[in-house]
Amino acid sequence: MKTDKTGNINLPKKFISRYPHKFCKGKGHFLKGKRILPKPITGKETLPDLVDNCFLAYNAARLQEACRLFTEKMLRRDVTVGMSLAGALTPAGIGAAAVVPLIKAGFVDWIVATGANLYHDMHHAMNLPLYKGTPFVRDPELRKTGVVRIYDIFLDYNDVLMATDDLLRKILWQDEFQKEMGTAELHWRLGKYCAEFERQAGLKDVSVLAAAYRAGVPCFCSSPGDSTIGMNVAGIEIAGSRLRVNPSIDVNESTAIVLGAQQKGGRTAAVLVGGGSPKNFLLQTEPQIQEVLRIPEFGHEYFLQFTDARPDTGGLSGATPHEAVSWGKVDPARLPDAVVCYLDSTVALPVMTHYALNKHKPRRLKNLYGKLPALTRNLVKEYVAHNR
Repeated sequence: MKTDKTGNINLPKKFISRYPHKFCKGKGHFLKGKRILPKPITGKETLPDLVDNCFLAYNAARLQEACRLFTEKMLRRDVTVGMSLAGALTPAGIGAAAVVPLIKAGFVDWIVATGANLYHDMHHAMNLPLYKGTPFVRDPELRKTGVVRIYDIFLDYNDVLMATDDLLRKILWQDEFQKEMGTAELHWRLGKYCAEFERQAGLKDVSVLAAAYRAGVPCFCSSPGDSTIGMNVAGIEIAGSRLRVNPSIDVNESTAIVLGAQQKGGRTAAVLVGGGSPKNFLLQTEPQIQEVLRIPEFGHEYFLQFTDARPDTGGLSGATPHEAVSWGKVDPARLPDAVVCYLDSTVALPVMTHYALNKHKPRRLKNLYGKLPALTRNLVKEYVAHNR
């Protein structure tokens, strides 16, 4: 091929027009996305710039879509954001690094977490250290020396686990806990103690429970018996404690949050960090409204999930938003506002948190915990009205 004086190749017209035009119709519909031609990385870029300009394909692109969906749509004033937390995130420091800043900024309005995440969160509030370790170690040796391992996180069996349990039991024996309650109230009351532990230790913003207490963010646990908090609740019940955790209270209060937001003309968003039981508990609020309480509704408007689970095994952790539509969990008209990012949550959540805090100003705190009694009364009223 011939080149001009500048070295550019002069393509012959017959080369350019070789492909038949009959295949060209409608292709502009597909070829309208951002061109993939990023500038070379210099090391001087901000993280949001890197996400916007270099995360252009595969799960990098899904992470960019997740960051933008969260920041540009989920954080609008009229959106109530629920977040589920599965996997050992708080032991890895993700609670302090990402979840606490999101709570303080008003970017998360209510939470569903595994009990383990909330239990291990208490170590940080109590100033009990966890250490970076290695997965390549002999576990019988760890057991012999009194060290517990969460993959590559090490903690002392006596000085951390047993110490946390001892203090937790003393708290649960207090008069304010001697009654029936849901997990939102249980964790709100524990959060008050965690906030005081932070203050006494001279720490700031290390505990999710403490931050949620201060911001009025309800923290539910979908399986309250499946954690060391639940184990200690059961243990002191044997010893005569009157504390009873009623899961039905959780189902009604979480459903009341979603119904209340929708009835005020607002929208609801589900940010699912991992899968498991917390994911289902957060999403089941819509089937509870529509299927059980028989109140007309359409599903959550926004859906975002970080997961490493496959959809084809049938497990809920990998279930897609398209499948959730069939259950009434997600509004079918809003599927474009649904993103699944197949990426480790310990990578994705800090990136999204940084992106959102950089791009969006804080929102006013909704203090949903303080509104739970009124929201629940409204739920009962609507149930009666639709089931005469």
